[in-house]
Amino acid sequence: MGLENWDEVRTAFQVARMGTVSGAAEALGVHHATVIRHIDSLEKRLGTRLFQRHARGYTPTEAGRDLLTVAQTTDDQFNQLASRITGQGEEVCGELVVTSISGIADLLMPVLTSFQHEHAALTVRYLSDSRIFRLDYGEAHVAVRAGGPPEEPDNVVQPLTKLRSGLYAARSYVERYGMPDGIRDAHKHRFVTAEGPAARAVFHRWMRDNVPGESMRVMASEGLAMQTAVLSGAGIGFLPLYRAAGIPDLIEVLPPAPEWEAVLWLVTHVDLHRTLKVSSFLTHLKQAAKDWPDM
Repeated sequence: MGLENWDEVRTAFQVARMGTVSGAAEALGVHHATVIRHIDSLEKRLGTRLFQRHARGYTPTEAGRDLLTVAQTTDDQFNQLASRITGQGEEVCGELVVTSISGIADLLMPVLTSFQHEHAALTVRYLSDSRIFRLDYGEAHVAVRAGGPPEEPDNVVQPLTKLRSGLYAARSYVERYGMPDGIRDAHKHRFVTAEGPAARAVFHRWMRDNVPGESMRVMASEGLAMQTAVLSGAGIGFLPLYRAAGIPDLIEVLPPAPEWEAVLWLVTHVDLHRTLKVSSFLTHLKQAAKDWPDM
């Protein structure tokens, strides 16, 4: 398979990343029929299925994942080569896809913005979701994850920072229900906690171990909803230390504890880790993280 088939490979790459024909068509600026034709032609040429079709979209097969690992690397390297050939020199350009756990966009978006200011030819896509994006077939260039160090093969993992959280109540909550005596009288109070993937966070596991189930009165699957519930006086809950410090009407119920700390990890695929675009962004992000407020 030669360069004449590169459009088909690029199409397959976008289908895998977007998960749907319509999403890939929009990203590529082509008709959805073109996307389907490219996928069918590529599968016929290779003699294997690259995707499983289902009602929600397209999921890569094992053969599809192998092809897309090559496609991601080749796409980035081709963009750099094109820049050198046209006399621009190697530059940071094309698309940079960064994914993270939800709830830290206020940390990452300013970093992405300042990086884009330095590299005007760059397009940035920031994806935050509870699911783990697959770097090995091009869903993202850089992932910011929390918890234990990621262990997928072929990934480069580096610590970025520690995210510390405390247990807080709004002043309106204390005025209505009184000030808790730490965790000792948790049974007398109302708590805000997580459900779904967000409940895996270390501090939410601590809450489930230390707070009676009947005291957990508000549950949400998304960080902003939990924070808003705490700020509106619905119950006692966890907030990141850096964010709570800027909210005057919050009262600290328990200070940050070491067992509530979550390490944020930088994860990149080994094939892309040293490309100019990825390595430049990693350097920029690590430098910016030094100036983040007390974490």
